[in-house]
Amino acid sequence: MDVGEEMEFVDEEGEDVEDFEEFEDVEDEEDVEDVEEMQQSDVPVTPGTYLPGQPLAHDEHLVCDESAYKMYHQAQTGAPCLSFDLLPDKLGDDRTEYPMTCYLVSGTQAERAHVNNIIVMKMSNLHGTNQQNEECDDDDDDDDDDEKDPELETALIKHNGSINRIRATVLGNNHFVATWSDTGKVHLWDLSRPLEAVNNSDVMAVYTRNEESPSPVFTFSGHLVEGFAVDWSHITPGQLATGDCSKYIHVWKLQDGGTWHVDQRPFVGHTASVEDIQWSPNEATVFASCSVDKSIRIWDIRSSPSKACMLTTEEAHERDVNVISWNRHEPFIISGGDDGIIKVWDLRQFQKGKPVALFKHHTAPITSVEWHPSDSTVFGASGSDDQITLWDLAVEKENDACDETEPDVPPQLLFIHQGQTDIKEVHWHPQLTGVMISTAHSGFNIFRTISV
Repeated sequence: MDVGEEMEFVDEEGEDVEDFEEFEDVEDEEDVEDVEEMQQSDVPVTPGTYLPGQPLAHDEHLVCDESAYKMYHQAQTGAPCLSFDLLPDKLGDDRTEYPMTCYLVSGTQAERAHVNNIIVMKMSNLHGTNQQNEECDDDDDDDDDDEKDPELETALIKHNGSINRIRATVLGNNHFVATWSDTGKVHLWDLSRPLEAVNNSDVMAVYTRNEESPSPVFTFSGHLVEGFAVDWSHITPGQLATGDCSKYIHVWKLQDGGTWHVDQRPFVGHTASVEDIQWSPNEATVFASCSVDKSIRIWDIRSSPSKACMLTTEEAHERDVNVISWNRHEPFIISGGDDGIIKVWDLRQFQKGKPVALFKHHTAPITSVEWHPSDSTVFGASGSDDQITLWDLAVEKENDACDETEPDVPPQLLFIHQGQTDIKEVHWHPQLTGVMISTAHSGFNIFRTISV
């Protein structure tokens, strides 16, 4: 892929996507013919609810229910991008009108280290599913249809080594990202120039022609091995925490003059790889971490690194704790582990070591969890079982008569999204109401369900 190359939204078979398209669980031509025959047959077909893991009868097929989505698009980037983050824009908050535009940054995990890139993306012309269909019915003009196609403009930055995880922040008027490389280094990058390129075709032409690729503004080589845990503070600009696979955490602070100071003394407490870090959204000096050692720890950087661990739940999960998310409005943290379980922790009762809620739905390790940016009871999760699930803690099970035909799922489970293979991360867009973006080996999904 060349620098600045424009990529297209594609469906699972590589065809251009103009509208929302159904995806069907069909593996060969016979399956396709069976579906077509079923649709053309006079025999009535009764749709049902499918739960992942249920066996399908010979004459049953999975078909996406288009009415369950307000928006749905897919995109691919060539080499897998298994970590990404959203870039806030100046187009307004709480946006619900279509077509939508969003910006994100991702990092590749190519087979050859020297061909990896940071990819700055601008996704635009993201139409809602119902609106697209209505527009296509009202206007069949080919030129107009072309104008409705979703667009993906990209600018690349060369990156040495695969990108384990990437996280973005805003400093002043500029966007910065931190990348964890599998070379064991953490790099910081200024995205000003590539963002200018995806917003201006003239700049993009120069960016591409000159093969521009900004260098990192700062690199830390103090970690002895690679890692995955990284998070920017929401309160203190430029404050960063990174954790590695050898159990150590370092805290970075932005200095006058625009450079960073990294405390060479690691924060010590975990006994195995640090998998995720989350800064408190309310306290400038507090962050949380989780680890392969099964624990979740709360730290206060006002104390020395060797004494900064203030609260610990040692056996938070039965296996590795992969991911955590800190609620912006309530004193809650959610965690997901290799045991496939999602747990909700009340920090006021954290030392008791018992979650206030526990959900057993996923059948494989949890790969991502994130609270909704404005609804304090809603969160999303993804797992290695190729599912994205949406949850609402405010929903309670009704005690009256139970309908035996209803699927046996937790009442808090709002929605199950499928269609991707090996899902790694899912994030809520902070400015597009209810919109989620997920990345997997099979590419990106951008969608909004009717549930949230």
